[in-house]
Amino acid sequence: MNKKYAIGLDFGSLSVRALIIDAATGKEIASAVEKYLHGFIEETLPETGEKLPIAWTLQDPQDYLYSMSQTIKNAIKKAGIDVRNIVGLGIDFTACTVLPIKKDGTPLCFLPEFKNNKHAFVKLWKHHAAQDQANRINELAKQRGEKWLPRYGKKISSEWLFAKILQILEEAPEVYDAMDRFIEATDWIIMQLTGVATCNNCAAGYCAMWQKQEGYPSNEFFKALDPRLENVVDEKLSRNVDFIGSKAGEITEEAAKLFGLNPGTAVAVGNVDAHVAVPAVGINEPGSMLMIIGTSTCHLILSKEEKLIPGICGYVEDGILPGMLGYQAGQSCVGDHFDWFVNNCVPTKYKEDAQKKGMIIYEYLRGKAKLQKPGESGLVALDWWNGNRTVLVDTNLTGMMLGMTLLTKPEEMYRALIEATAYGTRIIIETFEKGGLPINNLYACGSIAVKDDLIMQIYADVMNREIRISSSTQTMALGAAMYGAVAAGSSKGGYDSIIDASKVIPKINKRVYRPIKENVETYNKLFAEYTVLHDYFGRGSNDVMKRLKNIKMQARD
Repeated sequence: MNKKYAIGLDFGSLSVRALIIDAATGKEIASAVEKYLHGFIEETLPETGEKLPIAWTLQDPQDYLYSMSQTIKNAIKKAGIDVRNIVGLGIDFTACTVLPIKKDGTPLCFLPEFKNNKHAFVKLWKHHAAQDQANRINELAKQRGEKWLPRYGKKISSEWLFAKILQILEEAPEVYDAMDRFIEATDWIIMQLTGVATCNNCAAGYCAMWQKQEGYPSNEFFKALDPRLENVVDEKLSRNVDFIGSKAGEITEEAAKLFGLNPGTAVAVGNVDAHVAVPAVGINEPGSMLMIIGTSTCHLILSKEEKLIPGICGYVEDGILPGMLGYQAGQSCVGDHFDWFVNNCVPTKYKEDAQKKGMIIYEYLRGKAKLQKPGESGLVALDWWNGNRTVLVDTNLTGMMLGMTLLTKPEEMYRALIEATAYGTRIIIETFEKGGLPINNLYACGSIAVKDDLIMQIYADVMNREIRISSSTQTMALGAAMYGAVAAGSSKGGYDSIIDASKVIPKINKRVYRPIKENVETYNKLFAEYTVLHDYFGRGSNDVMKRLKNIKMQARD
């Protein structure tokens, strides 16, 4: 009897990864990764060189198609398997990552008349230029007493869909008028594979204020926001919402040729990258938080109870697993944080020393930072280099480091940035628990969680909790593959539900990070100082960060 396989496609911020697993056991057979050609489009448009304003982050959807084709073909080649034995495919994608398209799925930026219009491109999750629009959505919702607003922590982020579509309407009405649909990238990829236009409930719920019982906010709300938006849901989105864990369609003949797959292969409804990781580490009950640590960090918890918790990213019924409420929080800058420091603040001597020792610069810095005791540097930082997603929900906040002297070393600054992200996570955990959601177990996944023992030990010490790590270095791709196996169903060699799959496939690393008592005591003192700064700069006592940002924008005009 031929073995059956599932394939997962994990679309991250800078690359896509394809992972092939044995559908019966979850064993990882082969994987491949391909970076996006244009990466982040943050400074200028690729062809025209037009300078982009501050806080813009775009991408080219053609990069997704090319990278997807390469990774699928390379993974299949490595695996040495017959594509006819791949029974299902699932995908996950960063969110809210959205693009304007025509009815047939053509992105507007592919059309000659829009190829040089910045609003016709993909707006990545970290596109934060719609903060003014998000502020107006929040203000109006508060004035009207909209019942959906408390479900999103009383604040909608500039990262979410309606802030971005309102920005397009106001700044490029020609793009708004020309688009037939404003679609999540995960649903657009499903469309390229199956020809079916889906709208997954995970992204719709967390990023577009959709709820299972009430649907989207009312037409009256959107009309009050802008009369041109009165029918935005019916004209630019979809009221037909598809639930994760169900089958979206099958690979078309055209897609099979483009991507090296077999026509008729089952394709799962698309999902958000962080959320597919929950079943991939075996979490299927309340009481456990999963931290997906990468470019940013997402914090996810399951519950059977409804709790209104201020400052979180929201909760959605069936948003992570069926039959439960899935709560989400997050930090906008983690891996990006460290990457920024390495690229801009590390002296040449350190890089040369690392090269001589055959080490990458991260390993070199890690080795030096490990020699420090908590508190030894006298530094404390705020982790807002890319704004704050939770619990302040304000992308106009910026980073800060306090306590530097002429003796401050790069490794001390690097460690302070790591500690800042740990403090930010502790704020989130304490907010959830104060809101009535106990966290009994803490899990982590993502490349940082698997590879960086310094970061994970600091997190365990700051949180004063044990942390368990996924054994897979590709947890999101694994979760996507699990959903692909569910789309195939047990009759084809897959599973009939994601709960069934989560009881068989996931594996957790035997290593557990445990807090070190003396470190915990010091970090409690440092966290108290972080909290003072967090509230002083983040809750309105001193808006100097926003004033500086305004001066910066005026100087660039």
